[in-house]
Amino acid sequence: MTILVIGAGATGGYFGARLALAGRDVEFLVRPHRAEQLRERGLRITWPHAGSGMEVARPHLLLAGELTRPADTVLLAVKATALDQAVADLARAVGPQTLIVPFLNGMAHLDTLNERFGGTAVLGGVAVISATANDDGDIVVLAPGASLTIGSQDGTRSARLQAAYDQLSGAGFDASISDEIILQMWQKWVFIATVGALTCLMRGTVGDIVAVPGGRDLGPAILAEATSVSAAAGYPIPQAVTANTTRSITEDGSNLTSSMSRDVAAGRSAEAETILADLARRGNQLGITTPLLDLATMQLRVYNDQLGSARP
Repeated sequence: MTILVIGAGATGGYFGARLALAGRDVEFLVRPHRAEQLRERGLRITWPHAGSGMEVARPHLLLAGELTRPADTVLLAVKATALDQAVADLARAVGPQTLIVPFLNGMAHLDTLNERFGGTAVLGGVAVISATANDDGDIVVLAPGASLTIGSQDGTRSARLQAAYDQLSGAGFDASISDEIILQMWQKWVFIATVGALTCLMRGTVGDIVAVPGGRDLGPAILAEATSVSAAAGYPIPQAVTANTTRSITEDGSNLTSSMSRDVAAGRSAEAETILADLARRGNQLGITTPLLDLATMQLRVYNDQLGSARP
């Protein structure tokens, strides 16, 4: 049983490395620069919050064009801007029994993958991890706890789905099957859009934001927009989930940030279109106004344009 990981950044790198260390047959499809980096250093995972612990995996690396066999499971963990190229690259790794498990943000990627490979070959997936890749390409885990949840888009279970779960479980992180994976994907989308818009607009942690006058009210206002869109789309967020998110975005002294705000702080492009703009666009189509999501989208578009203009 083979696992092909496409995307050796924080998410794909972490889960792929743990699977490799657990003895699974894992291959990484990477770009030449990343392949050189990984061959020199290995795929390193560090846990600063837990001391100086580190694990190093040395999985099999492939470049585009070197795929020679179908994989049983493809873990797709690229940013949305790299999706089209990833789809072209992975086509030779998709056979009649291959299942593709995407861990991209938002929902738009499902349309792209379904159109190219068919809905029965594409699972829904939710990855939960707080991590980043440093300048050396090492995976730095920022907080404990990581999980993968997979499920068929129509909520049915099959032997292929069970086989994919068996491949992913028992590797040092939580793994589960959900019969409502699309709802769970919406729940994650609402959460990351809320935290992303909040921390990118305010350029600070949740603790920084709630410490200033009016800051405690901003997160719940953004959350209200995001949950309204989800409900209008047919996926109302459970009250308990909304309550947990509200606590997370109003907690005094919290160091909570978002992957988007970390990208901005590091001078990398921000994933504004799939996380914020697409959510606001769907809301507009459903008659939901989203002025705060629109504002955060516009700010990040300006930032991305400035970043692109500054590059040689």
